[in-house]
Amino acid sequence: MAEQQTWTEITTADPEHSARYVERFRSMAAAGQDIEGEARFIDAMAPRGAHLLDAGCGPGRVGGFLHRAGHRVVGVDLDPVLIEAAEHDHPGPTWLVGDLAELDLPARGIADPFDVIVSAGNVVTFLAPGTRRTVLANLARHLAPDGRLVVGFGAGRGYDVDEFRGDAAEAGLRADLELSTWHLHPHTADADFLVTVLRLA
Repeated sequence: MAEQQTWTEITTADPEHSARYVERFRSMAAAGQDIEGEARFIDAMAPRGAHLLDAGCGPGRVGGFLHRAGHRVVGVDLDPVLIEAAEHDHPGPTWLVGDLAELDLPARGIADPFDVIVSAGNVVTFLAPGTRRTVLANLARHLAPDGRLVVGFGAGRGYDVDEFRGDAAEAGLRADLELSTWHLHPHTADADFLVTVLRLA
């Protein structure tokens, strides 16, 4: 059994946390705010009709957009409340409850590797520290040979950028590109956010 993830600790301590999270993004969408920047980024780099994994998909805003853009999307999140919201708000993708530290999609009938895997929304900062390398290795194992993994997270959330780089290298990944936003601004030493595109080393 994997170490309990930080997100699970948060939702156990505050049972309404997930519902508020869902409503936050529903309210933002209803107000016309742009909540699809990450998804546009992935759509731009993916071949048409690509097989995509939304790792830590939450209520489905990224995977839902990518499905509507014509891709074959699988979304995985350990929070059943968020998966239920994804199924309701964004029908079409395959939404699965699961811990990324135990990810084995072939065992769940999804054998094809992924052209692109995205982990947006600070997902990696909600992982228990002891599972981070395991999660990155699991994601690497689900990539197609020429596939890419895209991870985005903010500084000051308990996961140092250099530590992440080391964990990615240990998981057999190398960075092709590092940015400071999902809008293609270059990464700098003082950036407060990292978006990195990785591939198998």
